[in-house]
Amino acid sequence: MGGPGDPPEGTPEGGPGGAEDEYRSVVFDESFVRAARLQESSAQERVSDHAPAVRRRPPLRRGLTRQLLILVLLITVAFGTAIYMGVRHPYGPPPTPRAADPLRMTVIPLAPQGKVPGATDAEFLYAHSPAAHFEVGAEGIPLPATRSTAHFSDSQVTAALLVARNYLVRSSLYPEVLTGRQVRPARALLDADQLDQFDRSFDHPAADGRHAPTGWVVRFDPSRVTLADDRVRVLGTLGAVESDPATLEVSSDSTFVYALRADGAAAKAPVSLFTVRRAVTFRFDHDTLRVGQTRLVSSYAQAGPLSCAEDSTSYLRPLLSGQAARTGGPAGTDPYATDRATALCGTLATQAQPKV
Repeated sequence: MGGPGDPPEGTPEGGPGGAEDEYRSVVFDESFVRAARLQESSAQERVSDHAPAVRRRPPLRRGLTRQLLILVLLITVAFGTAIYMGVRHPYGPPPTPRAADPLRMTVIPLAPQGKVPGATDAEFLYAHSPAAHFEVGAEGIPLPATRSTAHFSDSQVTAALLVARNYLVRSSLYPEVLTGRQVRPARALLDADQLDQFDRSFDHPAADGRHAPTGWVVRFDPSRVTLADDRVRVLGTLGAVESDPATLEVSSDSTFVYALRADGAAAKAPVSLFTVRRAVTFRFDHDTLRVGQTRLVSSYAQAGPLSCAEDSTSYLRPLLSGQAARTGGPAGTDPYATDRATALCGTLATQAQPKV
Protein backbone atom coordinates (compact mmCIF):
# COMPACT_ATOMS: atom_id res chain seq x y z
CA MET A 1 0.00 0.00 0.00
CA GLY A 2 1.05 3.48 -0.62
CA GLY A 3 1.77 5.99 2.00
CA PRO A 4 -0.74 8.57 3.22
CA GLY A 5 0.40 11.15 0.72
CA ASP A 6 0.47 8.91 -2.30
CA PRO A 7 -2.32 8.59 -4.83
CA PRO A 8 -4.32 5.33 -4.76
CA GLU A 9 -2.67 4.18 -7.91
CA GLY A 10 0.76 4.77 -6.42
CA THR A 11 3.54 7.06 -7.55
CA PRO A 12 3.66 7.50 -11.34
CA GLU A 13 6.62 6.21 -13.18
CA GLY A 14 9.45 8.49 -14.15
CA GLY A 15 10.88 9.77 -10.93
CA PRO A 16 10.01 11.37 -7.66
CA GLY A 17 7.74 13.94 -9.15
CA GLY A 18 5.97 11.52 -11.38
CA ALA A 19 4.35 12.97 -14.50
CA GLU A 20 4.37 16.52 -13.09
CA ASP A 21 7.73 17.13 -14.68
CA GLU A 22 6.31 16.21 -18.08
CA TYR A 23 3.87 19.16 -18.01
CA ARG A 24 6.12 21.61 -16.21
CA SER A 25 7.03 23.42 -19.51
CA VAL A 26 3.40 24.25 -20.27
CA VAL A 27 2.45 25.61 -16.89
CA PHE A 28 1.33 29.25 -17.31
CA ASP A 29 2.66 31.81 -14.89
CA GLU A 30 0.61 34.68 -13.49
CA SER A 31 1.87 37.29 -16.01
CA PHE A 32 0.76 35.07 -18.89
CA VAL A 33 -2.67 34.62 -17.36
CA ARG A 34 -3.07 38.35 -16.77
CA ALA A 35 -2.13 39.05 -20.39
CA ALA A 36 -4.80 36.71 -21.78
CA ARG A 37 -7.46 38.42 -23.92
CA LEU A 38 -10.23 36.01 -22.82
CA GLN A 39 -11.33 35.54 -19.21
CA GLU A 40 -13.53 32.79 -17.84
CA SER A 41 -16.52 33.97 -15.82
CA SER A 42 -16.73 32.71 -12.26
CA ALA A 43 -19.46 30.26 -11.22
CA GLN A 44 -21.13 32.98 -9.17
CA GLU A 45 -21.23 35.29 -12.22
CA ARG A 46 -22.65 32.61 -14.43
CA VAL A 47 -25.44 31.77 -11.92
CA SER A 48 -26.41 35.29 -10.94
CA ASP A 49 -25.89 37.23 -14.19
CA HIS A 50 -26.42 34.44 -16.69
CA ALA A 51 -23.13 35.55 -18.11
CA PRO A 52 -21.42 33.59 -20.86
CA ALA A 53 -18.75 31.15 -19.90
CA VAL A 54 -15.98 33.51 -21.17
CA ARG A 55 -15.69 37.21 -21.91
CA ARG A 56 -13.16 39.43 -23.68
CA ARG A 57 -11.00 41.45 -21.34
CA PRO A 58 -10.42 45.16 -22.00
CA PRO A 59 -6.89 45.97 -23.25
CA LEU A 60 -4.43 46.82 -20.56
CA ARG A 61 -3.27 50.43 -20.43
CA ARG A 62 0.38 49.75 -20.17
CA GLY A 63 1.59 53.27 -21.13
CA LEU A 64 4.43 53.99 -23.52
CA THR A 65 6.66 51.14 -24.48
CA ARG A 66 10.34 51.25 -23.69
CA GLN A 67 11.25 51.81 -27.35
CA LEU A 68 8.94 54.79 -27.62
CA LEU A 69 10.36 56.28 -24.46
CA ILE A 70 13.90 55.91 -25.81
CA LEU A 71 12.89 57.53 -29.13
CA VAL A 72 11.30 60.49 -27.37
CA LEU A 73 14.42 60.88 -25.22
CA LEU A 74 16.73 60.87 -28.26
CA ILE A 75 14.62 63.47 -30.07
CA THR A 76 14.63 65.68 -26.98
CA VAL A 77 18.42 65.43 -26.66
CA ALA A 78 18.88 66.21 -30.38
CA PHE A 79 16.72 69.33 -30.22
CA GLY A 80 18.44 70.47 -27.05
CA THR A 81 21.87 70.05 -28.63
CA ALA A 82 20.82 71.98 -31.75
CA ILE A 83 19.50 74.87 -29.68
CA TYR A 84 22.66 74.92 -27.54
CA MET A 85 24.96 74.96 -30.55
CA GLY A 86 22.93 77.75 -32.12
CA VAL A 87 23.32 79.89 -29.02
CA ARG A 88 26.92 78.97 -28.20
CA HIS A 89 28.41 78.51 -31.70
CA PRO A 90 32.20 78.76 -31.28
CA TYR A 91 32.79 80.45 -34.64
CA GLY A 92 30.15 83.14 -34.43
CA PRO A 93 28.01 84.34 -37.34
CA PRO A 94 29.52 84.27 -40.84
CA PRO A 95 31.13 87.58 -41.85
CA THR A 96 29.06 89.94 -43.90
CA PRO A 97 30.50 90.33 -47.41
CA ARG A 98 32.29 93.66 -47.71
CA ALA A 99 31.93 95.69 -50.86
CA ALA A 100 35.20 96.11 -52.72
CA ASP A 101 36.80 99.54 -52.41
CA PRO A 102 37.37 101.21 -55.77
CA LEU A 103 40.93 101.50 -57.01
CA ARG A 104 42.42 104.95 -56.39
CA MET A 105 44.91 105.89 -59.08
CA THR A 106 47.31 108.73 -59.83
CA VAL A 107 49.38 109.19 -62.99
CA ILE A 108 51.94 112.02 -62.96
CA PRO A 109 53.58 113.00 -66.28
CA LEU A 110 57.25 113.99 -66.06
CA ALA A 111 58.28 116.63 -68.60
CA PRO A 112 61.90 116.76 -69.82
CA GLN A 113 63.92 119.94 -69.40
CA GLY A 114 65.26 119.82 -72.93
CA LYS A 115 65.27 117.56 -75.93
CA VAL A 116 64.95 113.83 -75.39
CA PRO A 117 68.28 112.03 -76.00
CA GLY A 118 68.36 109.08 -78.37
CA ALA A 119 70.53 106.62 -80.29
CA THR A 120 70.07 103.95 -82.92
CA ASP A 121 71.01 101.16 -80.50
CA ALA A 122 68.74 100.43 -77.54
CA GLU A 123 71.48 98.51 -75.73
CA PHE A 124 73.72 101.54 -75.92
CA LEU A 125 71.05 103.71 -74.32
CA TYR A 126 70.43 101.18 -71.53
CA ALA A 127 74.14 100.92 -70.81
CA HIS A 128 74.43 104.71 -70.45
CA SER A 129 71.33 105.18 -68.29
CA PRO A 130 70.42 104.53 -64.64
CA ALA A 131 68.83 101.27 -65.88
CA ALA A 132 72.20 99.76 -66.78
CA HIS A 133 72.06 97.31 -63.84
CA PHE A 134 68.34 96.48 -64.16
CA GLU A 135 67.21 92.93 -64.94
CA VAL A 136 65.17 92.00 -67.99
CA GLY A 137 61.46 91.33 -67.53
CA ALA A 138 60.04 89.51 -64.50
CA GLU A 139 63.55 88.73 -63.24
CA GLY A 140 63.70 92.32 -62.11
CA ILE A 141 60.90 91.71 -59.55
CA PRO A 142 62.28 89.00 -57.26
CA LEU A 143 60.15 87.42 -54.56
CA PRO A 144 61.24 88.34 -51.03
CA ALA A 145 61.80 85.79 -48.27
CA THR A 146 58.37 84.84 -46.97
CA ARG A 147 57.02 83.69 -43.65
CA SER A 148 53.56 83.09 -42.27
CA THR A 149 51.52 85.76 -40.52
CA ALA A 150 49.07 85.34 -37.65
CA HIS A 151 46.22 84.28 -39.95
CA PHE A 152 47.90 83.42 -43.27
CA SER A 153 50.23 80.49 -43.87
CA ASP A 154 53.61 80.74 -45.57
CA SER A 155 52.16 79.20 -48.73
CA GLN A 156 49.34 81.76 -48.79
CA VAL A 157 51.78 84.67 -48.43
CA THR A 158 53.86 83.22 -51.27
CA ALA A 159 50.76 82.81 -53.42
CA ALA A 160 49.80 86.47 -52.84
CA LEU A 161 53.26 87.66 -53.86
CA LEU A 162 53.15 85.54 -57.01
CA VAL A 163 49.75 86.90 -58.05
CA ALA A 164 50.91 90.49 -57.44
CA ARG A 165 54.06 89.98 -59.50
CA ASN A 166 52.05 88.27 -62.23
CA TYR A 167 49.75 91.28 -62.41
CA LEU A 168 52.72 93.64 -62.74
CA VAL A 169 54.17 91.48 -65.52
CA ARG A 170 50.91 91.29 -67.43
CA SER A 171 50.05 94.96 -67.05
CA SER A 172 53.56 96.39 -67.58
CA LEU A 173 55.52 93.94 -69.75
CA TYR A 174 53.16 92.13 -72.14
CA PRO A 175 53.68 93.65 -75.64
CA GLU A 176 49.99 93.30 -76.53
CA VAL A 177 49.05 95.31 -73.43
CA LEU A 178 51.76 97.92 -73.92
CA THR A 179 50.63 98.59 -77.49
CA GLY A 180 46.97 98.88 -76.51
CA ARG A 181 45.77 95.76 -78.31
CA GLN A 182 44.71 93.78 -75.24
CA VAL A 183 43.63 94.28 -71.64
CA ARG A 184 42.43 90.75 -70.87
CA PRO A 185 45.74 89.45 -69.46
CA ALA A 186 45.54 91.93 -66.58
CA ARG A 187 41.75 91.76 -66.24
CA ALA A 188 41.84 87.99 -65.68
CA LEU A 189 43.68 88.46 -62.37
CA LEU A 190 41.16 90.89 -60.88
CA ASP A 191 38.51 89.90 -58.38
CA ALA A 192 34.98 89.96 -59.80
CA ASP A 193 34.09 92.89 -57.52
CA GLN A 194 36.47 95.19 -59.44
CA LEU A 195 35.61 94.16 -62.99
CA ASP A 196 32.90 96.79 -63.38
CA GLN A 197 35.35 99.58 -62.51
CA PHE A 198 37.99 98.09 -64.79
CA ASP A 199 35.62 97.78 -67.75
CA ARG A 200 34.19 101.25 -67.26
CA SER A 201 37.73 102.69 -67.22
CA PHE A 202 38.41 101.37 -70.72
CA ASP A 203 34.91 101.93 -72.11
CA HIS A 204 34.54 105.46 -70.71
CA PRO A 205 37.94 106.82 -69.60
CA ALA A 206 37.86 109.71 -67.16
CA ALA A 207 40.50 111.71 -65.32
CA ASP A 208 38.68 111.31 -62.01
CA GLY A 209 41.25 109.23 -60.14
CA ARG A 210 39.20 106.05 -60.61
CA HIS A 211 38.67 105.39 -64.31
CA ALA A 212 41.97 106.05 -66.08
CA PRO A 213 43.18 103.06 -68.14
CA THR A 214 46.79 104.11 -67.47
CA GLY A 215 46.09 103.59 -63.78
CA TRP A 216 45.44 99.89 -64.43
CA VAL A 217 48.08 99.14 -67.07
CA VAL A 218 51.00 100.72 -68.90
CA ARG A 219 50.02 101.36 -72.49
CA PHE A 220 51.30 103.67 -75.19
CA ASP A 221 49.44 105.43 -77.96
CA PRO A 222 49.87 102.93 -80.84
CA SER A 223 49.45 105.71 -83.40
CA ARG A 224 52.63 107.39 -82.16
CA VAL A 225 55.12 104.88 -80.81
CA THR A 226 56.12 101.26 -80.98
CA LEU A 227 58.48 99.07 -78.95
CA ALA A 228 62.03 99.11 -80.26
CA ASP A 229 62.98 96.32 -77.88
CA ASP A 230 60.55 94.06 -76.00
CA ARG A 231 63.27 93.21 -73.44
CA VAL A 232 62.03 95.77 -70.90
CA ARG A 233 64.42 96.63 -68.06
CA VAL A 234 62.90 96.30 -64.58
CA LEU A 235 63.85 96.94 -60.97
CA GLY A 236 61.13 96.19 -58.41
CA THR A 237 60.39 95.12 -54.87
CA LEU A 238 57.49 93.34 -53.19
CA GLY A 239 56.38 93.11 -49.56
CA ALA A 240 53.45 91.50 -47.75
CA VAL A 241 51.78 92.43 -44.44
CA GLU A 242 48.61 91.31 -42.69
CA SER A 243 46.39 94.37 -42.33
CA ASP A 244 43.67 92.53 -40.37
CA PRO A 245 42.81 88.89 -39.58
CA ALA A 246 41.01 88.50 -42.92
CA THR A 247 43.20 90.63 -45.19
CA LEU A 248 46.69 90.34 -46.61
CA GLU A 249 48.17 93.33 -48.45
CA VAL A 250 51.07 93.26 -50.90
CA SER A 251 52.88 96.49 -51.75
CA SER A 252 55.01 96.85 -54.86
CA ASP A 253 57.41 99.53 -56.05
CA SER A 254 58.77 98.92 -59.56
CA THR A 255 60.56 100.93 -62.21
CA PHE A 256 60.13 99.91 -65.85
CA VAL A 257 62.31 101.27 -68.67
CA TYR A 258 61.13 100.90 -72.28
CA ALA A 259 62.99 101.45 -75.55
CA LEU A 260 60.68 103.23 -78.02
CA ARG A 261 60.73 104.64 -81.51
CA ALA A 262 58.16 106.37 -83.71
CA ASP A 263 55.45 104.11 -85.09
CA GLY A 264 56.24 103.07 -88.65
CA ALA A 265 59.84 104.28 -88.43
CA ALA A 266 62.67 102.29 -89.97
CA ALA A 267 64.66 99.83 -87.87
CA LYS A 268 67.59 102.25 -87.81
CA ALA A 269 65.47 105.17 -86.62
CA PRO A 270 66.57 106.77 -83.35
CA VAL A 271 65.47 105.06 -80.13
CA SER A 272 64.70 106.77 -76.85
CA LEU A 273 64.05 105.47 -73.35
CA PHE A 274 60.80 105.92 -71.46
CA THR A 275 60.56 105.31 -67.71
CA VAL A 276 57.52 104.41 -65.63
CA ARG A 277 57.68 104.01 -61.87
CA ARG A 278 54.64 102.19 -60.47
CA ALA A 279 53.70 101.79 -56.82
CA VAL A 280 50.72 99.42 -56.59
CA THR A 281 49.03 98.00 -53.50
CA PHE A 282 47.19 94.70 -53.77
CA ARG A 283 44.65 93.25 -51.35
CA PHE A 284 43.93 89.57 -50.77
CA ASP A 285 41.58 87.52 -48.62
CA HIS A 286 41.17 83.76 -48.33
CA ASP A 287 38.69 83.64 -51.22
CA THR A 288 40.82 85.58 -53.71
CA LEU A 289 43.90 83.57 -52.73
CA ARG A 290 42.04 80.34 -53.41
CA VAL A 291 41.20 81.39 -56.99
CA GLY A 292 44.45 83.25 -57.72
CA GLN A 293 42.97 86.74 -58.04
CA THR A 294 43.43 90.10 -56.31
CA ARG A 295 41.97 93.54 -55.70
CA LEU A 296 43.95 96.69 -56.44
CA VAL A 297 43.76 99.27 -53.66
CA SER A 298 45.95 102.05 -55.03
CA SER A 299 48.05 102.71 -58.11
CA TYR A 300 50.57 105.55 -58.27
CA ALA A 301 52.65 106.12 -61.40
CA GLN A 302 55.27 108.61 -62.54
CA ALA A 303 56.04 108.46 -66.25
CA GLY A 304 58.27 110.37 -68.64
CA PRO A 305 59.39 111.98 -70.78
CA LEU A 306 55.88 113.28 -71.37
CA SER A 307 54.39 116.65 -72.14
CA CYS A 308 52.27 118.06 -69.34
CA ALA A 309 49.93 119.48 -71.95
CA GLU A 310 49.11 115.98 -73.24
CA ASP A 311 46.26 113.94 -71.80
CA SER A 312 47.63 110.75 -70.21
CA THR A 313 44.30 109.31 -69.11
CA SER A 314 43.75 106.73 -71.87
CA TYR A 315 47.27 106.38 -73.30
CA LEU A 316 50.78 107.47 -72.49
CA ARG A 317 52.11 109.61 -75.36
CA PRO A 318 55.90 109.62 -74.91
CA LEU A 319 58.22 112.26 -76.28
CA LEU A 320 60.71 110.56 -78.57
CA SER A 321 64.33 111.19 -79.51
CA GLY A 322 64.95 114.86 -80.34
CA GLN A 323 61.53 116.05 -79.14
CA ALA A 324 60.91 118.58 -76.38
CA ALA A 325 57.92 119.18 -74.15
CA ARG A 326 55.29 121.56 -75.41
CA THR A 327 54.88 124.76 -73.50
CA GLY A 328 51.99 124.89 -71.09
CA GLY A 329 50.99 123.01 -68.01
CA PRO A 330 48.51 120.25 -67.45
CA ALA A 331 44.80 120.65 -68.00
CA GLY A 332 43.18 123.14 -65.66
CA THR A 333 41.78 121.98 -62.33
CA ASP A 334 38.30 123.05 -61.32
CA PRO A 335 38.08 123.16 -57.49
CA TYR A 336 34.29 123.21 -57.72
CA ALA A 337 34.16 119.90 -59.60
CA THR A 338 34.42 117.49 -56.69
CA ASP A 339 34.32 114.42 -58.96
CA ARG A 340 37.51 115.39 -60.78
CA ALA A 341 41.04 114.56 -59.70
CA THR A 342 43.62 117.31 -59.49
CA ALA A 343 45.80 117.50 -62.60
CA LEU A 344 49.43 116.94 -61.68
CA CYS A 345 52.71 117.21 -63.57
CA GLY A 346 56.37 116.99 -62.67
CA THR A 347 59.76 117.64 -64.22
CA LEU A 348 61.98 114.78 -65.34
CA ALA A 349 65.41 115.11 -63.77
CA THR A 350 68.33 115.40 -66.14
CA GLN A 351 70.19 112.52 -64.45
CA ALA A 352 67.26 110.22 -65.22
CA GLN A 353 68.03 110.49 -68.98
CA PRO A 354 70.69 108.46 -70.84
CA LYS A 355 74.11 110.12 -71.21
CA VAL A 356 74.74 110.24 -74.94
